[in-house]
Amino acid sequence: MAQPWTAFGLELPLLLKRTGQGRVAGQLETALRSAINSGRLGKGTRLPSTRTLAFDLGLSRGTVVEVYSQLVAEGYLIARQGSGTEVAVGARPLALARTGSARPGPRARWDFRPSLPDLSLFPRPAWRRALTWALDNMADEALGYGDPRGVESLRTELAQYLRRVRNVHADPEHIVICSGVTQALTLICRVLSDHPDVAVEDPGSPALCARISTAGLLPVSIPVDAEGLRVDLLRSSPAKAALVTPAHQFPTGVVLSARRRADLLRWAAEGGLVIEDDYDAEFRYDHRPTEALQSASPDRVLYAGSASKALAPALRLGWLVLPAHLVDSIADAKQTDDLGSPAVEQYAFTHLLATGAYDRHLRHARTIYQSKRDALMKAIQRHLPIADIHGISAVCCRP
Repeated sequence: MAQPWTAFGLELPLLLKRTGQGRVAGQLETALRSAINSGRLGKGTRLPSTRTLAFDLGLSRGTVVEVYSQLVAEGYLIARQGSGTEVAVGARPLALARTGSARPGPRARWDFRPSLPDLSLFPRPAWRRALTWALDNMADEALGYGDPRGVESLRTELAQYLRRVRNVHADPEHIVICSGVTQALTLICRVLSDHPDVAVEDPGSPALCARISTAGLLPVSIPVDAEGLRVDLLRSSPAKAALVTPAHQFPTGVVLSARRRADLLRWAAEGGLVIEDDYDAEFRYDHRPTEALQSASPDRVLYAGSASKALAPALRLGWLVLPAHLVDSIADAKQTDDLGSPAVEQYAFTHLLATGAYDRHLRHARTIYQSKRDALMKAIQRHLPIADIHGISAVCCRP
């Protein structure tokens, strides 16, 4: 039923289903985010304390602290010492964003937010040619509902690319095309619902951790040190699945050491599943990146990747390379979710891969990103010499 809370005379009904702490946390996060996007919670609105909201909703204070922290990290809320938590000044309703009624804020000259490429490098001429090719060559039947795993020609080209570049054991029949790694993780969580505990790196991606919670599973934080994930602590946790970034840990930048890789694969062989988020392996500048973890254990590692860092997040092109025993259940979940990813974009991406245009774009982008990283490192050493720079040489920045 609706659970109202009151803060300085303001009531906001929140619909929460009591189906487990992890699921309730995800629902609360979604409800507050929706209230901000819709304008029901306007900018500057002060929220109740975590203790008050937890009491009103009958939740633990830790659950509310987790939700507030995630929304602060996403920029929806601002937490000030001694002043409480309020809706960020920059937040605006989706209705305004869609109609263009709200005036956009000034564009930052230097944007150091993670997870986005330099969007000015998007290969517009090559993508335009690829779209034209797709429209000229797609059969009429290809415009209907297809295989939920994705277009067969894309899965074939992608399998060849991943084998060549990342040594992934990629069978086209075991690949599912999805809307980025975010949807990939959602589909995985749905299939893993019988094993609710999922290990996540700490520190790690707040967005992916929130996605696990929203899907009704319980993220279990496992610390990361100079060698990567602490597999010894993973073994003592209740988790049967682990989400890792072995090639370039986010956000510390470390590479999972050979010893830890072996330990993690032994843990998987004993009944665990590893979800490998290979989010930016194309952009390693000091030497060739380590092979994908999946190459050593294709039956226990679910490999996830996307074109978001290499091309643009707006394409919503991602993929999963799955163990044989999970293909049907993930494909069924994809079918239920959205009946399959957009076909025209899949055919266009097929053309980029088949013609080598994707490789050429990556070589160009890699050169630009390396020069930007070098400039950033020099600036830090000059203007902030006390800074401790760590992690591998794999950072890309935007203008």
